[in-house]
Amino acid sequence: MSIFKKKPNEEAIVIDDRLQHIAFIMDGNGRWARRRGMPREYGHRAGSKVFRDLSIYCGDIGIKVVTVYAFSTENWKRPQKEVDAIMTLLEEFLFEALETMKARDAQIHFLGDPSPFSEKFRALMEKTERESAENHRVLNIALNYGGRAEIIRAANTAFTEKGGEISEDDLERHLYTSHCPPPDLIVRTGGEYRLSNFLMWQSAYSELYFTDKYWPDMRHADVDAAVREFYSRQRRFGGV
Repeated sequence: MSIFKKKPNEEAIVIDDRLQHIAFIMDGNGRWARRRGMPREYGHRAGSKVFRDLSIYCGDIGIKVVTVYAFSTENWKRPQKEVDAIMTLLEEFLFEALETMKARDAQIHFLGDPSPFSEKFRALMEKTERESAENHRVLNIALNYGGRAEIIRAANTAFTEKGGEISEDDLERHLYTSHCPPPDLIVRTGGEYRLSNFLMWQSAYSELYFTDKYWPDMRHADVDAAVREFYSRQRRFGGV
């Protein structure tokens, strides 16, 4: 159990084994920028700062696994200028990630198909995963990720390996998230109420939390609110 108290008069945030994994669908960067009369790329840069801050904060309050939906398989349909801006931000993060993750005792895993990325970018991803592997906390970054494609990939791999009928355990061993438990809580920002092809298998019993706030407006207090909402719910996992 982790007890995190920020200020003397504030209610402490208490994290136990019921909440090991929190996942974020970081939605609303572009709309946040447009409301300010700025290009969508401006919102992605603001959102990248929030990603850094909140992923660290989740670790500070005792959450062991954080997953963020950074770039989906569908996001390639966006304007090239916006895609290029997102790739630049991701590359900047990778250059600084190793030192940051070492200080935070976090290992990084990339979820998704890396093949469309440049050779340089793939090499950075591989280096980051390899050199952070001995750390204990987990940060998953979903890049070129689609939940349906992940299930198909895992099923095909498991079937080829087993040479016959597969079980749930067989499939789960080949999911991108085989190194960690499924998300206990999924938070989506931006006022949308859907999962958008995110962790389709893993989210079967996740608690879902939606907020109208755009991702760049998210702060520690918003994570606290989601966590407190999580602990107010009764999870039955199909039971009574």
